[in-house]
Amino acid sequence: MIDYFALALGHGLMAIALLRLVLRADVDDDPLLGRLKSDTAENSKATSTAGRNAARRARGQSVQAQRESPESPLLK
Repeated sequence: MIDYFALALGHGLMAIALLRLVLRADVDDDPLLGRLKSDTAENSKATSTAGRNAARRARGQSVQAQRESPESPLLK
């Protein structure tokens, strides 16, 4: 004969675990989605000629700043 108490206890604990997972707020949030949205916005800006030129200038300034900084690994 099946032990009904053990069967009810096992299923009850699984139901509690499922309920706790469903009620968690961080399960619904995906941190990757925010980064994908920002990357998409940057890529859409970079499709125009002005956007590409601005991105090139920004990259050039950041590379130049790294070369001029004393703790830069490029100077070592």
